[in-house]
Amino acid sequence: MPGGPAHQNVLIGLTGRYASGKSTVVAWLVSKGLGSESCSDSIRAHLKEKGIEESRENLIEGGNELRRIGGAGILAEMLLERIGEGDAVIDSIRTPGEVKALRQRDDFILIEVISGMEARWQRAQDRARTGDISDKETFFANEEKEAVAKDESGQALNATAALADLILVNDGSLEELHSDLEELWVILSK
Repeated sequence: MPGGPAHQNVLIGLTGRYASGKSTVVAWLVSKGLGSESCSDSIRAHLKEKGIEESRENLIEGGNELRRIGGAGILAEMLLERIGEGDAVIDSIRTPGEVKALRQRDDFILIEVISGMEARWQRAQDRARTGDISDKETFFANEEKEAVAKDESGQALNATAALADLILVNDGSLEELHSDLEELWVILSK
């Protein structure tokens, strides 16, 4: 691992609510030498194969469909095949089944990134990604749908967060987040 012993690997997974800062954490960890992966990459490939537009709603439904077909951990299993034993940070872990699959690796650490609702709403507006929700009411209603799964194929952010090894609170400035990440990196590099 960069900054640590050459023989030690690390696989860091991130979970958290929409616009909590996971992408910012990924970018920071990539700057430290980790590869970047996402469970959503498997969904994007699936949508592309079917000729379906990549929207937030289609990504959610595509992920649910893949989990119905391949089981709760299928997205993580596909990801593990891609990365082998390499060092990486994985964005957007959304189900306990994905966590269970990733725990096949002894070096896996799940971090929940937490941020308040208003801060996340503002971030979503500021970044204006394709497929992002543009009205506040729908933003918060969708959040509730993602929190608890109706069945094993759905997103279950609450149950996934409960499995986190560490919690990273992202309610301050970017500089404060980077400072917290530096402290975390020291721990992970040992």
